[in-house]
Amino acid sequence: MKLKFKNIANRCSVRVKLTFTLTFIIVLIIFSLWFLNRTFLADYYLQSKINTLGKTYDEINNIFKKSTDRSTISKQDNLKIERLIENRDVSVYILATSKWFNQFEWVSPYDEEGNLKERYAQIQEIIKNYIFNEMNPDIKSKNWLISTDNYDIFNTFDPRIESNYVDLIGNLEGGNIVFIRTNLESVKESVEVANKLLAYVGMISVVVATVIMFYVSRKFTKPILQLAGISKKMSDLDFDIKYEVTTQDEIGELGSSINILSEKLEKNISELKSANNELLSDIQNKIQIDEMRKDFLSNVTHELKTPIALIQGYAEGLKDNINEDADSRDFYCEVIIDEAKKMNQMVKKLLSLNQIESGNSQVNIERFDIVPLIRSVLDSTEILFRQKGVLLHFEHSEPIYVWADEYMVEEVVTNYISNALNHVDGAKIIEIKLIKREDVLRVAVFNTGTNIPDEDIDKIWIKFYKVDKARTREYGGSGIGLSIVKAIMASLNQECGVINHETGVEFWFELDAKTG
Repeated sequence: MKLKFKNIANRCSVRVKLTFTLTFIIVLIIFSLWFLNRTFLADYYLQSKINTLGKTYDEINNIFKKSTDRSTISKQDNLKIERLIENRDVSVYILATSKWFNQFEWVSPYDEEGNLKERYAQIQEIIKNYIFNEMNPDIKSKNWLISTDNYDIFNTFDPRIESNYVDLIGNLEGGNIVFIRTNLESVKESVEVANKLLAYVGMISVVVATVIMFYVSRKFTKPILQLAGISKKMSDLDFDIKYEVTTQDEIGELGSSINILSEKLEKNISELKSANNELLSDIQNKIQIDEMRKDFLSNVTHELKTPIALIQGYAEGLKDNINEDADSRDFYCEVIIDEAKKMNQMVKKLLSLNQIESGNSQVNIERFDIVPLIRSVLDSTEILFRQKGVLLHFEHSEPIYVWADEYMVEEVVTNYISNALNHVDGAKIIEIKLIKREDVLRVAVFNTGTNIPDEDIDKIWIKFYKVDKARTREYGGSGIGLSIVKAIMASLNQECGVINHETGVEFWFELDAKTG
């Protein structure tokens, strides 16, 4: 049972726990007040009455000390005593010792004419009872509370009117006797009334406080939930969201720490991905490096044969003056320049490809938005689209983030778009699509035109391979562009490919698009 309760408590939210804890504290405080009230209020009330009687006695005794005739007091002193009677809810009776058996010298608060002689007689009997310990039917359950040199205080019960009293009997300066009485209300009834009121107020307070705390606690739990959400995104390697620090308390300090942690994690993960990709590339490239060198030399030799032969032939023709007219010489020179230019471009591409395949090209993995990268490549080739009358479709505007080497991805996009421009035909439409598949983004470049033969699909990625050699020669292709794409995607440890459609061809590549 204890374990079950503990499990339930662990599943409760901080907001519920905070509200429950504060509600429990309020209930505990109210119960403590009720217990103290029920246990000690009666004694405290009685002690308060005793203190009131003692203080009243001292003030009346001081009045008689200052009086010149201590058997009587002036009207001014009488007024002071009446004020004490009214303000402290007591009855005061003062008698001269020489006459107290048959006549009151002064009695208050009764009038001076003595209209209440019957009551005076009762008081006289009570005083006699106190002095001589006589039995008096008007006094029951007499308890001696305090005794001093000047007065004694008793707790009594009057059965005639069913009332409790606290009585003080004492001697004043000049030999007069003073009797001071105060009514002791039913303490039990007062305690019950007070506890009942405390119970009602307590229940209302608990309900109101619980409701208020339930809503107020949201102010404390909201930033905690926000931080929890940020932490969850960080666990998914999404570091874009930051906590807005608005306070200087512990939550604000925690938010600042999480922001710093997010920045450091993003940096370290980026470096780790770069290092991981570099390591994988090194392992793969070291195995294949010998074969790549052999293939490279063989292909370069093969591809340079034709342009070198053309350059040599046309150069010898110029030297031997085979054609003496200026137009022919200009044509020979243009062929030589054009072939030299193609050779130069091919050598540059070969050097770039060799650098990637050999692992000397450093891969820098970072998180970036691929949409503006594609738009930048399209803007740089816009004139070619217009010259060929190509209709471009690319509608993406929202940011799409990927993890890769931005420079290498730009090279892949450039090669795909250049390849599409060289082979677009028919309706002359080029479409670029960004397709999100779980944690991978596929970038597809489609162009209308002739399909690639099935037997050539797997060979187009090989260096210097050409499906249509005549057309490739026409636009100056070297058969290296797609090899560069394949090498770049291999260095990024990602996939690329080609799909034949009914109306054209689609080249694609994929990138890591995890939100973290």
